[in-house]
Amino acid sequence: MVFRGTISDAPDFDPSVDAETLYNAMKGIGSDKETILDLITSRSNAQRQEVISAYKCSFGQDLIEDLKYELTGKFERLIVCLMRTPPYHDAKEIHDAVKGAGTNERCLIEVLVSRNNKQMQDMVAAYKDAYGRDIEEDVIADTSGHFKKMLVVLLQGTRDESGVVDADLVQQDAQDLYAAGEEKWGTDEATFIMILGNRSVTHLRMVFDEYEKIAEMSIEDSIKNELSGDFERLMLAVVQCIRSVPMFFAKCLYKSMKGLGTADNTLIRIMISRSEIDMLDIRECFRLRYEKSLYNMIKDDTSGDYKKTLLNLCGGDDDLAGEFFPEAAQIAYKMWELSAMTKVQMRPTVRPAPDFDPAADAQALRKAMKGFGTDEDAIIDIVAQRSNAQRQEIRQAFKSLLGRDLMKDLKSELSKNLERLIIGLMLTPAEFDAKMMKKAMEGAGTDEHALIEILVTRKNEEIQAMNAAYREGYKKSLEDAIHSDTSGHFCRILVSLVQGAREEGPADVERACADAQELADACNAESDEMEMKFMSILCTRSFPHLRRVFQEFVKCTNKDIEQIIKKEMSGDVKNAFYAIVRSVKNQPSYFADRLYKAMKVLVTHTESLSCQCVTVFFCFLFFFSIKSYFSAWKIICKWVR
Repeated sequence: MVFRGTISDAPDFDPSVDAETLYNAMKGIGSDKETILDLITSRSNAQRQEVISAYKCSFGQDLIEDLKYELTGKFERLIVCLMRTPPYHDAKEIHDAVKGAGTNERCLIEVLVSRNNKQMQDMVAAYKDAYGRDIEEDVIADTSGHFKKMLVVLLQGTRDESGVVDADLVQQDAQDLYAAGEEKWGTDEATFIMILGNRSVTHLRMVFDEYEKIAEMSIEDSIKNELSGDFERLMLAVVQCIRSVPMFFAKCLYKSMKGLGTADNTLIRIMISRSEIDMLDIRECFRLRYEKSLYNMIKDDTSGDYKKTLLNLCGGDDDLAGEFFPEAAQIAYKMWELSAMTKVQMRPTVRPAPDFDPAADAQALRKAMKGFGTDEDAIIDIVAQRSNAQRQEIRQAFKSLLGRDLMKDLKSELSKNLERLIIGLMLTPAEFDAKMMKKAMEGAGTDEHALIEILVTRKNEEIQAMNAAYREGYKKSLEDAIHSDTSGHFCRILVSLVQGAREEGPADVERACADAQELADACNAESDEMEMKFMSILCTRSFPHLRRVFQEFVKCTNKDIEQIIKKEMSGDVKNAFYAIVRSVKNQPSYFADRLYKAMKVLVTHTESLSCQCVTVFFCFLFFFSIKSYFSAWKIICKWVR
């Protein structure tokens, strides 16, 4: 097993010298906390155990008790936890999770799903030694149902670790999981427990791939559909660890620090338990997923000596140079490889309605708007449950049958955000994009983010249709409008994209290597030359080709293309190139991020939200009437159910 920790054995280690250094740091009035944290975080756990023994031999005192006496708060808790062996640290975490009135289910899940067989067996023995009790009995006494059963299975520490895969068994397990859940009414939880609790990691990864072919959905989606509560969270955590233990911990660390307050127990537990195992990989997964280094998130979320100790365990700031550690660079390389291999299946929430009758829908809409008041529910039910092509038929039928313009009637009857949303839905995609581009450039300011989002994510034929719709609607070419409203390299990037002439087709491996080298060479050039070279490749190559280019970029530079863009560029140029990279990597993820950013501020950016093919809607009640708010919300509920 290759270890990718940030803490390793210190060279020229002398436990007696370390023991004396710690003794001197704590004697007299006050204590030298800097010396304590620097020494302890620069020794491996095995070396710390030798220091504990040397301390008792030299001074006749218990080092851990002295540390508890001299230190306080979270810093004391962190340092004391570092002095325990991994099995005894895990045992204490489980004991604390089940003792007292409540149960810390999240701690139980995190520890038990992530330990290998030997770690699990060592923890069970340490628990017995430390507390004179059986860990399994304590877990059983404090949990219930299928959640309890799965925890007991994991506690056995008997998962198959042979690495041998039986192709027939893979197929059978995938079929059994499907039959236990999606294929039947109700769920056979025992089958999920047996397979996910015992099969090897390699085997289960293949089972998950096979399952997706059979069920046409991921195993995670099925678990969310079939299970609930703590049992659902436990099984999802098992799947996450099967797929990638470092990514599982990256997510746990992010959740421990996001929002108000910090889950310090979780933060301490993970930073200690993984510091000698895979912290480098966790850091890379963290940066790749959250676009921020773990180091900086800890730095922003903690303080004092507690922060300094955690940062020492973290080991370095990955945002500093955009460069990967040699061991962890392969993670990024493989993630780009996975991105290149994965075919994103578009799964829309709005599809053509069966038994569609445009004339009947036109009559129903007219009825909803006729007379005093408007039946907004009826309008929402029709518009939100028809495909865009069907809505165009309704527009035509409305004019043919009633001699009225549906769009004008809707504008007259609706108001504010609901009106904006419904009108946006009734436009063709090309008309909608053209309108959003116009809005992004009209008036005093420019919405550069909207310009970037639309031009980066649309296919060639969509951009060409948008160009035609813009010229027809506004009697001016979109390219001329961009020239009038933007400038410099940013303008050139947009003009390049608005041509709708991006190459199409698969990656050319030889050319991708050459492109990656050109990008790498450009990183050492002047800013203008660098931006022009990036534009010539990022704005013209096909997405499959660019995935390979970015993969080869990691290989030949040991650097991350996203971080290079963030570090070396600025302003709208940086935002445009960064959006291209994110969209190339995973377009649904890019849109999810845009939606999140549109809604996370105090006032929702409803224009931006609409522009991003709205699937979620949020706004505070004081922004418009309660009636309008709930009407718009009903549309969103129909789409995200």
